[in-house]
Amino acid sequence: MSGRGLERAGGQPLWKQLQHDLVRRLRAGEFADAFPGELVLVEDYQVSRHTVRQALSQLRADGVIVAERGRQPRVATAPEIRQPMGALYSLFSSVEASGLTQHSTVRALDIRADGVIASRLDLEGSSPLVYLERLRFAGDEPLALDRVWLPATLAEGLLEADFSHTSLYHELAERTGLRLDHGREDIRAVTPTAAERALLHCPADAAAFSINRVGHAQGRKVEWRHTLVRGDRFALSAEFSAHQGYRLTPATTTNPLG
Repeated sequence: MSGRGLERAGGQPLWKQLQHDLVRRLRAGEFADAFPGELVLVEDYQVSRHTVRQALSQLRADGVIVAERGRQPRVATAPEIRQPMGALYSLFSSVEASGLTQHSTVRALDIRADGVIASRLDLEGSSPLVYLERLRFAGDEPLALDRVWLPATLAEGLLEADFSHTSLYHELAERTGLRLDHGREDIRAVTPTAAERALLHCPADAAAFSINRVGHAQGRKVEWRHTLVRGDRFALSAEFSAHQGYRLTPATTTNPLG
């Protein structure tokens, strides 16, 4: 072991280890005043300048730092993924539009029964449901924990899909012919649990958005979704005009969707 604990005998490439350690130090607040330059990192970690540049290149691609030619790298403001209110949207598309790469770790994809969810979809309690659970990433950092249920009679074909880098709505349209035409969301700010915070890499002081969605297609409910999104990386936007304005529905003490 040498150079701030980088492992040179096997394991991950040195540049990847360096990248991860710099992100760790960044989260710990070590670079509040300034981010170290290439030569400082070469000396500090006892690695080549090429290794440092590879690590910085990935940090730049992930939106963690801004590194312009001839200037010392600096910490970037956290990349913010914006979603429009009042429109059916895909988290996949919004992440891609922000300039970050999107991928998912699929934690579950199966058929199961859930009486509570079935009732929200206007189904019998024992109806089989396709269940998909993903940890969604924007760049190398987790963004959201996404859970969705759909009637198996409509969506069983989704079991063959690879959801590591595709959107649910694209696969739904391709494999079943269904396209969502309207829906409803309830959005609340919540404090993540310790397990959720660890899974999402949430900063200690960050809240999260809890989003419940019911999606409709061809006159019936086809999707119930719960998404927990990091509040430090996600924002909602709305448009308004002097003539029409925009409407917000006040939250009630009881979730109208259960």
